[in-house]
Amino acid sequence: MSEELKTTANQTAAGNAAGSANATPQQPASASAAAAEKPAAPVATPRPAPRPRPAAAPAKPAVNELKPKEVPAAELHAEMKRLREEEGMDFLLNLTGEDWKDDGMGVVYQLENTENGKQACLKCVTTDREHPMIPSVSDLWDIAHTYEREVYDFYGIIFTGHPDMRRLFLREDWVGYPMRKDDDPEKENPLRMTNEPLSDVTYEYDLLPDGTVKKTENRIFGDDDYVVNIGPQHPSTHGVLHFRVDLQGEIIRKIDPVLGYIHRGVEKISENMTYAQTLALTDRLDYLGAMQNRHALCMCIEQAMGVEVSDRVKVVRTIMDELQRIDSHILFFGCLCQDLGATTAFLYAFRDREKILDIFEETCGGRLILNYNSIGGLMADIHPNFVKRVKEFIPYMRKNIQEYHDIFTGNVIFHNRSKGVGVLTKEQVIAYGCTGGTGRASGWHNDLRKLRPYAAYDRVQFNEVVRTEGDSFARYMIRMDEILESLNIIEQLIDNIPEGNYQEKMRPVIKLPVGTFYSEVEGSRGRMGVFIESKGDKSPYRLHYRSTGLPLVAVMDTACRGNMLADLITIGGTVDYVVPDIDR
Repeated sequence: MSEELKTTANQTAAGNAAGSANATPQQPASASAAAAEKPAAPVATPRPAPRPRPAAAPAKPAVNELKPKEVPAAELHAEMKRLREEEGMDFLLNLTGEDWKDDGMGVVYQLENTENGKQACLKCVTTDREHPMIPSVSDLWDIAHTYEREVYDFYGIIFTGHPDMRRLFLREDWVGYPMRKDDDPEKENPLRMTNEPLSDVTYEYDLLPDGTVKKTENRIFGDDDYVVNIGPQHPSTHGVLHFRVDLQGEIIRKIDPVLGYIHRGVEKISENMTYAQTLALTDRLDYLGAMQNRHALCMCIEQAMGVEVSDRVKVVRTIMDELQRIDSHILFFGCLCQDLGATTAFLYAFRDREKILDIFEETCGGRLILNYNSIGGLMADIHPNFVKRVKEFIPYMRKNIQEYHDIFTGNVIFHNRSKGVGVLTKEQVIAYGCTGGTGRASGWHNDLRKLRPYAAYDRVQFNEVVRTEGDSFARYMIRMDEILESLNIIEQLIDNIPEGNYQEKMRPVIKLPVGTFYSEVEGSRGRMGVFIESKGDKSPYRLHYRSTGLPLVAVMDTACRGNMLADLITIGGTVDYVVPDIDR
């Protein structure tokens, strides 16, 4: 290219650049002539300004959201006493410890009036992480004695006025408090191969008016007490559960349960899991209530998200829950019979339970660990043979339960060992939070399927089985009669399973809105509850299960006192706790 052409091209390029930066550029004559030869570009019509989008509708509050009322520690006991005496809040439904990091640590209390169903939720926070203290309410509700020990074990919160501030699940020589957000359990607690130390000494802490704390030593057992160990290897404790029993001759004077032999830290592990991953752990709590446990967790998450499952899912979940209840009650019958020496009845029970496990296996792929419920529905639709096999099982079980009564219920030895043995009053089962069959055997109408129907329980007719004797025989008969009621529920639904999705479309990563949520179902042993606090992340900030079995073990001391050592086996069998559900 000649120097003249280079100069012209450079001038043209410079003129174009200037024209883009200046509204009235001065172009060279050659560039103006070239532009005049081209047709003029059409003038662009300016776009109208976009309309502002309407503000998003505020999300509806979740039906299961809790909004705890915060109460200062100095006022907590007075407020709880007022609720107990003036508002009739006689049932401590749940007590959950939490660590809010910089905002302090504390407890969320859930209370209920058993007469009208009214509920209250309170929160008490302490900002002192070195010496956290909250007043005890164990003088108002008996079950708080156990719940507060659990919170002390995991968070180190001392409940002033509590007569027994020992750990509940962990070893006495455990260092630290593992549920705290800043605790590193593995750092201070290497694997120990030594025997767990058991102490006969405990302490009570009282906050004096001048702000000082008085520490008082209390004795669990005296030097002259005759203490016998029942468990943790004893077959009739139904798992690795250890009872330290103080005897006078053969009469029980006191029982001290030692828990935690299979504590697995399920709630702590769940804080590092996604919500979908937490489902894998529920079947391993009360393994005889696997369907119901997972139903409770899924329902809590679904209600928090505002997800409505199809009618098909609601009906199938209800049928599965009732099959699980029958499975649990049949095993209850078989194990109780075996504990009391009736081996033939034990074999009858396992013969019939196999029918239910076969139904589960065909649809779920599992017999004990079922993994069936999912967030938004079910893992798979029911098997084509499901309806047929369930309809065959209903008359089969109705006929066979008569064999149970013929071979065991009317046995005079069983009558002598169960009637008038381990009597619990209505007031006692409410004070200890013993829901399910144990509570209903003492006259407490606590069936959640009747009080607050969920799933498909509002479309079926059934009777809440209640007795008033409160003894071991009443607890046994409650479960036998509930088998028939569960069969009636299933019979009403099995031919009326609606069409529809078995799984709603869900996001790949599930996040709950910020808030505190609680849902519960009627499990095989009582009210199984799920407490979730969410910070809007994909993992729960706090996940707590209201164990159905922990109140049942807590009441054993009250139920057994004054009875003979042999009666402990009958009472424990009819109370019907499951150890993995207690220890979690």
